[in-house]
Amino acid sequence: MLAAATRAPRAFTPARAFARLASTSSHKFVVVGGGTAGVTVAAQLRRAFAAEKRPLNEGDIAIIEPASEHHYQPGWTLVGTGLSQLDQMHKPMDSVIPQGVKRYTSAVTTFQPEQNTVTTADDSKIKYDFLIVAPGLKINFDAVKGLKEGLADPKSAVSSIYSLDTVEKTWRNIEAFKKGTAIFTQPAGIIKCAGAPQKVLWMAESQWRNEGVRDQVKPVFATGTPTMFGVPKYSAALEKIRQERNVEGLFNHNLVAIDNARKVATFATGEGKTADREYDLLHVVPPQTAPDFVKASPLADAAGWVAVNPSTTQSTKFANIFSLGDASSMPNSKTAAAVSSQAPVLVDNLRAAYDGQELPASYDGYASCPLLTGHNELMLAEFKYGGIPKETFAPILGSQDVPNRLYFHLKKDIFPRVYWSSFLKGTWFGPKGFFRPVDYMHTA
Repeated sequence: MLAAATRAPRAFTPARAFARLASTSSHKFVVVGGGTAGVTVAAQLRRAFAAEKRPLNEGDIAIIEPASEHHYQPGWTLVGTGLSQLDQMHKPMDSVIPQGVKRYTSAVTTFQPEQNTVTTADDSKIKYDFLIVAPGLKINFDAVKGLKEGLADPKSAVSSIYSLDTVEKTWRNIEAFKKGTAIFTQPAGIIKCAGAPQKVLWMAESQWRNEGVRDQVKPVFATGTPTMFGVPKYSAALEKIRQERNVEGLFNHNLVAIDNARKVATFATGEGKTADREYDLLHVVPPQTAPDFVKASPLADAAGWVAVNPSTTQSTKFANIFSLGDASSMPNSKTAAAVSSQAPVLVDNLRAAYDGQELPASYDGYASCPLLTGHNELMLAEFKYGGIPKETFAPILGSQDVPNRLYFHLKKDIFPRVYWSSFLKGTWFGPKGFFRPVDYMHTA
């Protein structure tokens, strides 16, 4: 296998240049994953080819996704903070798959990139000319001893918005809580939406202020990271809020175990040391990794993510493979907003590769994290690679490290509607809105 750091991706000649065997398991483009990234790319890819008057045929694109439901996962934050209902955050998977796209309902188990093939759990082999890998990440509930037991007990004080089964329990626990120590955790390392752990903290703290019980509650933010947030500008603003609202901060505290009977949380604090803290309410964000079948594949880097060029989204190992979203190695925040900027770059570069042209488009690492800081207020963090702010509304509304009500309603009311009506249909492009940035146009 060619090393990504020292050599270019393996050259590839599309199978369409040769006689192809008639087979229902052979496609021009195969997408692994039917989440936000996979569905969005499939939709944008169909639209881009159609716009050039060379529409794809039925089944030229295939999506491999075993889940029966498609979830708007940014909405789980709204559900877990009492701002929305869970039934508004999912739809049947088949209803969001773009028209003309073939869907396989089995799960991918292995990749055979040298043969341009993936194998699924039912032993089907699906061949491709180009592969797009977007299976999301794995939320590792087993990594925290006692967590699964705590989440499974409907009467326990333990919850997580990262679990479909306990996202509603999160707000029930917060509403019922009137007195004691409430701990909100964030693990070290990569997670889906790095601001989500704090959103639950700040909405809970706001709820307790509104109910008049705040003086009887001791909120604690325990994070495996050294700061409140990975982008310095927003981290400083959040640290100021933490101090003003008298929330205890436990930094470099990584949750490793829960004693559900004693209500004790154990944290690793570095150099083999641990610290125990008693709790009366506990909201947990579990550690997260690349999916096992990705980590074990020839596509992965040393950390287990799909190894890609962070600018082009192309695999650093195989020229006909691209990846975006949570499973890719791109060092940006893993959010739906990041996908909105990655998708058009990937689609332009994939079409150029399909035509044997140089890759024209570049992704700058844009991501956004709408940070709920209380009822009717939100800090809209937007940034690119290097933790550099890239704020859409700052020229009009001022610096976005100041929470305001408009951003709150964007998150609560506007973004979910845009997601279902436009994002998944391939007509939403993040900061560009409905105006697609075009970097590649096929010329005959």
